[in-house]
Amino acid sequence: MYVIIVYDVNVERVSKVCYFLRQYLNWIQNSVFEGEVTKAELFKIKNGLKRMINEQEDSIIIYKMRSRHSFEKECIGAEKSDISTII
Repeated sequence: MYVIIVYDVNVERVSKVCYFLRQYLNWIQNSVFEGEVTKAELFKIKNGLKRMINEQEDSIIIYKMRSRHSFEKECIGAEKSDISTII
């Protein structure tokens, strides 16, 4: 499945969350990651994030799609990260 994860976490945890997500997904913009993952990988991602954040003050949103082709993406301005070259 294709996921987009956006987060707004306390500055103390930003680098930890970013480093963790880079293990599974592609960095697109500040606090935004996307990519193809299996159900098992998504389970690991969700559990890992739950252990890192403070659910009283941090927010993580996960958008799930069946595939990368099930939505249209449009960028206005400069792309922060080009993933077209990633196999």
